[in-house]
Amino acid sequence: MDVGLVVAGSIEQTSGGYRYDRELVSHLERHGDDVTVISVPPEPPESGEPLAIRERLDRPFDVLLQDELCYPTLVEHNPHLDGPSEIVALVHLLESARPEERDAPDGSRTRNRTRERERRYLETVDAAIATSEYTASRTTELVTLPTLVAPPAGRREGAAVSPTAVDRRARATPFRLVFVGNVVDRKNLPTLLEALARVDRACEWDATVVGDTNADPAAARVARARAAALQIDDRISFAGRVDDATLESILERTHVLAVPSTYEGFGMVYLEAMEYGVVPIASAVGGASEFVDDGHNGFVVDPDDVDRITSVLETLVTDRDRLSAIGRRALETADAHPTWGETTDSVRAFLQTRLEGDSGRSSN
Repeated sequence: MDVGLVVAGSIEQTSGGYRYDRELVSHLERHGDDVTVISVPPEPPESGEPLAIRERLDRPFDVLLQDELCYPTLVEHNPHLDGPSEIVALVHLLESARPEERDAPDGSRTRNRTRERERRYLETVDAAIATSEYTASRTTELVTLPTLVAPPAGRREGAAVSPTAVDRRARATPFRLVFVGNVVDRKNLPTLLEALARVDRACEWDATVVGDTNADPAAARVARARAAALQIDDRISFAGRVDDATLESILERTHVLAVPSTYEGFGMVYLEAMEYGVVPIASAVGGASEFVDDGHNGFVVDPDDVDRITSVLETLVTDRDRLSAIGRRALETADAHPTWGETTDSVRAFLQTRLEGDSGRSSN
């Protein structure tokens, strides 16, 4: 296949969605497909660029695969593209599925504008690939499309540590927690800090924040100030961005990962933690509950429920037998989860089926 992959900015960015894109490119190329990565601005340029963008998109690709986050730029171009045989949206995270959008009053200008723009974009594609059942259902609420669910994998092929290592770590002190994600409003770090501050001060714990603090400097300042105001800044370490080896080393010695995001399309970071037997405290908003079973292999929490997050933390700090049992079940879940090879195989097969079925743009 001759595939064009459209991404917002550089494909080398560190978020999980871009890693998914890179894994897919590598898989397609290993199977003899030609892949052209096309970088576009996430928002339409004010002047000068639109024609140049369209020329890069309007080529005789078998499939033009588009990261849906580019939709503000692509919605005006797609109806005019004659070159690609198929246009397929790769949907990591829909803006209209964010709680602040879905909970806005009917008739809200912001809600209507976001939903309408994403709906208009999805009407210009032939099919969609979603990274979770949650995201797929939000997609087909907007437009009826042939949709494949192809969840991400983690960092490793299965478990990264042994059950014995998980048991041994569960007895270690201090209790170690990690937050992994860019420090932006959606990741909801201040709520986690509030919960940590309520944990009994007599408990020995420390927490590490791994993630870019420059992605949203205002959010990072708020988080640091909140930790200081809660008088827990002596227990919180802001590590910033780290390389893969450093992150893996952190996960090896950590008990719990907590990222109470206001919305996660899938939540790749929870799966990555589970590969190390690290107990995830995951957001209930999004796709995490498709692989995190609350109370069994992790916890699924309302991202605004500070009391519940505090209760979960206190349980795990004080009951090391339960911490160990849940960590081992997390390890089993990660070991059974589809690998990158299996996921990208399913994507490639879906694209080939679309082409062989003669169901693309010529029949629209």
